[in-house]
Amino acid sequence: MQRTEQFSWARFHELHYPVRFDELGHVLDEIWASTGQHRNDAPDNSNNCRLVGESAASLAIRSLIDSVAPTRATVLITGESGTGKEVIARQVHEQSGRKGAFVAVNCGAIPQDLLESELFGHERGAFTGAVSSRTGRFELANAGTLFLDEIGDMPPAMQVKLLRVLQERVIERLGSTKSIPIDVRLIAATHRDLPMRIEEGSFREDLYYRLSVFPIEIPPLRDRRDDIAPLVDEMIDRVRRNNGVGVRLADNAMRFLLEYAWPGNVRELSNLIERLAVVHPNGLIDESDLPWPLKPGQSSDIPDTSTFNAQTGSLTSLPDNGLDLKKYLSEVEQNAIENALRDSEGVVQKAATSLGIGRTTLVEKIRRYAITH
Repeated sequence: MQRTEQFSWARFHELHYPVRFDELGHVLDEIWASTGQHRNDAPDNSNNCRLVGESAASLAIRSLIDSVAPTRATVLITGESGTGKEVIARQVHEQSGRKGAFVAVNCGAIPQDLLESELFGHERGAFTGAVSSRTGRFELANAGTLFLDEIGDMPPAMQVKLLRVLQERVIERLGSTKSIPIDVRLIAATHRDLPMRIEEGSFREDLYYRLSVFPIEIPPLRDRRDDIAPLVDEMIDRVRRNNGVGVRLADNAMRFLLEYAWPGNVRELSNLIERLAVVHPNGLIDESDLPWPLKPGQSSDIPDTSTFNAQTGSLTSLPDNGLDLKKYLSEVEQNAIENALRDSEGVVQKAATSLGIGRTTLVEKIRRYAITH
C-alpha cells in the first residue's frame, strides 16, 4: 500500500534538482487538492492571540479596530519590527464579518521574480516550470482579507500592478489577458518610513495614499510598559496550551522585564517566554535565570561577560565550574542570528550577508533555533 501511494504522488509532477520555488508550490497545491483542500485551508496556528494590554495606546488601537473593521477601508499598519502588526491585521479581519479567508504575504520574504506569480497566480506555460495554472493570493483571499506585510519592501514594478488592482478591483494571472474580479479587503503593514521612501523615490506616492486610507500606528513596547505584565501572562498561557509546560516569574525577574528596553518588541518578549519554558519547564524564574540581554553580566546560559572578548568573539578565561562548549557555541550562534535579524529589521538576506553565510544556511539555522523574525 505504501508503495502504491508513493507512485500516486509521483504521477502529480516530477521535481528536478535544483528545485524551483514555483515547481515546489505547484506540487504542494496538487497534494492538498488531492485531499479536497488548498494549502491555505490548512489550520493556521501561526498566531491565535488577540491584542493584549491595557495601556492607553492599546485601548486607542482597540477603538480604531472597532471603527474600521466593519468597513471596506484599506488599512495601513505601521510600527517597529515585532510590535504585532499581524495580530492587529487578524483582529481587523475577525471583526469585519467577512466570510473569506485571511491570507498573509510577506513582501520582503518572497524573491522579486516570484512575487507577481505569488500574488496574482499564473497560467500554464507563463514561464519555465509553469506546468499548470496556479491560483494567486488575491484569488485565495476573495471575500476575505489579504494582508501584505512589509509593503515597504515591495519592488517598484509590483507597486504599479498593486495600484491598478486597488483602483480597478480586478487581477490578471501571469500569462493571461483575462481580468478576474476580486472582492478583497486589503491590509498592509510596514516598519519602514514610507514618506521618507517616497522622497527617496523607492515608493510610489499615489500607492501610499491608496494604502493609508485608515492608518494605525503601533508604538514600541518600551513606550507601553503597562502592556508587559498582561502580555507575559498571555504568553505563558499560550506556551502551556501549545507545549504542555509553563513557567512562573518571581517578582525580581518581572522587575527586569518591566525595565528592559525591548528592542525586539513583543516578538522578543514572546521568544523569551518560550525559551524560559523550554530551559526551566514549570519552574519559578528568578532574576539569575534571565539571559544576559535583560540582565547584563549574569546568565545561566552564557559565561559572565567579564570572560568574553567582544572584539575577538572568544573567551578570555573559562568559568570556575567549567563550560559546556556545545551549548555555549549554540547560544552564541543563536544570539548572533537574533542580533543580525534585529539589525537588518527582519530582512533575512541582509542578515545573512552581515553574518557571512548564505541565505539558505541562515533560514535553516532560524528554523533549528525556532527564531521568530
